[in-house]
Amino acid sequence: MSHDTTTTAAAEEEQTTQVSAPWLTVMNREIGVKLRDRAFVLSTVLTVLGIIGFTAFMFFMGERTTSYTVAATDPQSVTVAEAARDSAEDKTTLEVQSASPEEARELLQNEDIDAAVSRSDNEWVLTARNSMDASLSGILSDAAKDVTAQQNAADAGTTTEQLTAGSEVQTRTLSDEPDRGVAANVLGFVFAMLFYTAAIIFGMAIANSVLEEKQNRVVEILATAIPVRHILYGKVAGNCLLAYAQIILYGAVGLLGVNLLGRAESIGWILQASGWFIGFFVVGFAAQASIWAVLGSLASRTEDLQSNTGPIMSVLIAALLVGLFAKGTWLTVASYVPLVSSVAMPVRMLTDTVQWWEPWLALGLCAVFGLIMFRVGERVYQRAVFQGGQALTWRKALRLER
Repeated sequence: MSHDTTTTAAAEEEQTTQVSAPWLTVMNREIGVKLRDRAFVLSTVLTVLGIIGFTAFMFFMGERTTSYTVAATDPQSVTVAEAARDSAEDKTTLEVQSASPEEARELLQNEDIDAAVSRSDNEWVLTARNSMDASLSGILSDAAKDVTAQQNAADAGTTTEQLTAGSEVQTRTLSDEPDRGVAANVLGFVFAMLFYTAAIIFGMAIANSVLEEKQNRVVEILATAIPVRHILYGKVAGNCLLAYAQIILYGAVGLLGVNLLGRAESIGWILQASGWFIGFFVVGFAAQASIWAVLGSLASRTEDLQSNTGPIMSVLIAALLVGLFAKGTWLTVASYVPLVSSVAMPVRMLTDTVQWWEPWLALGLCAVFGLIMFRVGERVYQRAVFQGGQALTWRKALRLER
């Protein structure tokens, strides 16, 4: 038995000397095959175009000026409409016309104006043709309240400033962190979706590549010139690099879009969170890459691969759901669970106060898990990749002789 082990080691050493950096050869081959894959290139280009399109849409919406035309049917209504015009934001313009009630109705029917303001008994009436624009309604309603308050204060011999003195409300939080609201939720959604989709796309690419080479017996040919473990190293390294490059590309395009939207002064926290996400993605994907390779080596046909990927798919779905919905204690616990932490910790850092050591600890746990799975996966891969005709389990593969 020891003689066989020595012979095997010597054979692998001889193979290593035949090819310079054998794993690098396999890695380059994996990258080349992927870059020539039209589906992969097309999906990458479409995603980049989607990010650019979304950025352009947001830029257009942010620069767009909204114009309204309002008819006022009496002097008081004119005062309200002019107050609304003066209080409108920079990207909103409001044109005021004087008209009789009958003229205002006709203008509305002909869609020449957006709304009419009138005074009826003790209330203001805003009239639209079909439905009132929510933004316009808010501007006019606020102006009507302000004008009425000023009139009532004048009738009482005082001013609105005196009546509202001391009514200012200041909002405070116990945390020093600013409320990032919707932006944090959107970024958390992006983190979860990117990790989930990239893990599946590149993970399945590794598994399918291993299975295809096993079915076509290409791996047996490669093994005559390259040590089997180096085939695994090259496949894992090649797909990891492609996944990292794709994530960095998407991030760069997204940050460029943020700059075009004029939000560069407020992206410091986004850059920090994105940097941690990339770090967790690198470690998290590397931790599972060998698992995908093993799943491909255990299968003997595509149907086997579809069935034995269930556990890893469940973990990825759990990571996605945690990133989208988990809060509080659940999110804190998940941020230390290997693979799931690749999404949970960056999402948690968006909204919670996290101690400096926590992300490093989570990264370390994920790296240790990945190293263990890589070592176990290496042993399983070398035993299972030559076994055709039947699907294997991890336990059965480990029992096989090399």
